Amino acid sequence: MDVTTKSFANSVRALRTAQKSNRGAPIYSRLVNRPVGRVFAALAHQVGLTPNQVTGVSAIFTFTAIVLVALVPPSPAAAATVALLLMIGYGLDAADGQLARLLGSGSPAGGWLDHVCDSAKTATIHLAVLVSMYRFADLPTDLLLLVPICYSIVDSVLFFGFILTDSLRRPSGPALAQAENARPSVLRSVLAAPTDYGILCLIFFAFAWPQVFLVPYGILMLGTAGYLLLALPRWYRDISRLGSPVPGTR
Repeated sequence: MDVTTKSFANSVRALRTAQKSNRGAPIYSRLVNRPVGRVFAALAHQVGLTPNQVTGVSAIFTFTAIVLVALVPPSPAAAATVALLLMIGYGLDAADGQLARLLGSGSPAGGWLDHVCDSAKTATIHLAVLVSMYRFADLPTDLLLLVPICYSIVDSVLFFGFILTDSLRRPSGPALAQAENARPSVLRSVLAAPTDYGILCLIFFAFAWPQVFLVPYGILMLGTAGYLLLALPRWYRDISRLGSPVPGTR
């Protein structure tokens, strides 16, 4: 067997336990994106990329797609290009953390960089949709422009709330796959589907037809808003049970 091929295969196997726990992960992230991220992480390991460099490559794919959404008139070719770029960027976003855990090189700076990029895309992807709808779409009413505005608000609050809650719950770092005591719930993953960025990436295949696109896009927005309204009280209760004070909080 070729040494490179063997090393790549070993990296993929090792990465199965270097990823975050699937507990609570939405369905696309669990079944598609994390396995794709393992392959990207193994490839990055082969060519000698660092986790931060993988984060940078992910950002290039993602923000190229976001710029195309805002500036290029919708068409089938543009929609397919945007969707594929977003999906590749998301796969690479899963790869940087897996690579860091595989190499034992995770750092606060790397986590900070990853979260800054994620927070930027969380807001700007919906603002790009807003710009595109305003410039190119023949909407029956301007009130539909409120959909990407509301989605940007909801998604930003969800992202910040989830990241902060997870950080306060597990200050030592994310739970890993090998630490799971029970099989993650498939039902829970399905119920979290509206919050799944991967599904948002997929619906951009319909972006060539703005009024068609707005149907699943609006459904995802409403589902995400509903999930957030249910999650916020539970997260607050969980954090309220923490015994010791956290520096910088009240």
